[in-house]
Amino acid sequence: MSASAKLPPFDAADPLGIDDLLEPEDLAIRDTVRGWAADRVLPYVADWYEKGELPGIRDLARELGAIGALGMSLTGYGCAGASAVQYGLACLELEAADSGIRSLVSVQGSLAMYAIHRFGSEEQKQRWLPRMAAGEVIGCFGLTEPDHGSDPASMRTHAKREGGGDWILNGRKMWITNGSVAGVAVVWAQTEEGIRGFVVPTDSPGFSAPEIKHKWSLRASVTSELVLDDVRLPAGAVLPEVTGLRGPLSCLSHARYGIVWGAMGAARSSFEAALDYARTREQFGRPIGGFQLTQAKLADMAVELHKGILLAHHLGRRMDAGRLRPEQVSFGKLNNVREAIEICRTARTILGANGISLEYPVMRHATNLESVLTYEGTVEMHQLVLGKALTGLDAFR
Repeated sequence: MSASAKLPPFDAADPLGIDDLLEPEDLAIRDTVRGWAADRVLPYVADWYEKGELPGIRDLARELGAIGALGMSLTGYGCAGASAVQYGLACLELEAADSGIRSLVSVQGSLAMYAIHRFGSEEQKQRWLPRMAAGEVIGCFGLTEPDHGSDPASMRTHAKREGGGDWILNGRKMWITNGSVAGVAVVWAQTEEGIRGFVVPTDSPGFSAPEIKHKWSLRASVTSELVLDDVRLPAGAVLPEVTGLRGPLSCLSHARYGIVWGAMGAARSSFEAALDYARTREQFGRPIGGFQLTQAKLADMAVELHKGILLAHHLGRRMDAGRLRPEQVSFGKLNNVREAIEICRTARTILGANGISLEYPVMRHATNLESVLTYEGTVEMHQLVLGKALTGLDAFR
């Protein structure tokens, strides 16, 4: 740039000029998802959250399918074939509306559809993926159990062959997003061959999914228990291309990548609420944004928010290049969710007592992120993943 060239104006919404890294198609996808969320989620989500429900979830799923948001980074079978960065941008916009909406999309695409797409038979793919991509069938992913979260290798759900043919599944899964509205569940179980994944139609006799109530986080989201009592499945229900924990863990890594972006959406929403409030709320005769301590908070929040978005973008480019390692996903999930929670908490202090009101999104995002902090790997698990990668020493056991 020549000395006489005019610099672009400073943009408080994009202080680092990160949008310059995006292609026109990236921006178009981002704007499409942002517009859908502004129209179909933001006017209603505070009421959904207060009531602890997500009404019309099947209609929302079909609408998300219509804009290509379900399984969007997968190819074929009606999926959009979007880039990892484009999928990440969608996750950011969805979670800027609410973590529960992003969870609906993540579980559908990055867990249930991804498992079938990567490890399923052609028959399984043809049967389920087109309808899931269109939002006609909602999926869920059964790995976590009441007594086994961070240690899935110890799961008790088991499947046995009967006479070398059908499989009989028994067990319980817990904290399952989409469970009670799903038409298909990908369930992981112990077998004589090791841990295997099963594609389970939810109308199978012996399958039930009671919804979990009394949540104070992810309230605008369907969360269920899965109960499998002698569920009989044909031999073709097993995912044929994987045995062992590599299957579910690779699915989780894909979903965690979406969280790296999504958490920054919740942080951005809270930061924008605090910035707008600081510009207009007056105390001692002037806007509180004119006081040094408030400006220090806003500056620190902006730094961590946009560092997190840069990190997410970097990881997305690595995923698109086929170079993203699971440890790097742990790096992103650990940093971005932790910083997002801190941004929400700081934003709440700027809003003062108004910060606890559902008139503003801050407390809703903060409580949602407490769940995001835990699911798909707790803070401690991701710290240990990075610790092992850094030292070469395994501290898990």
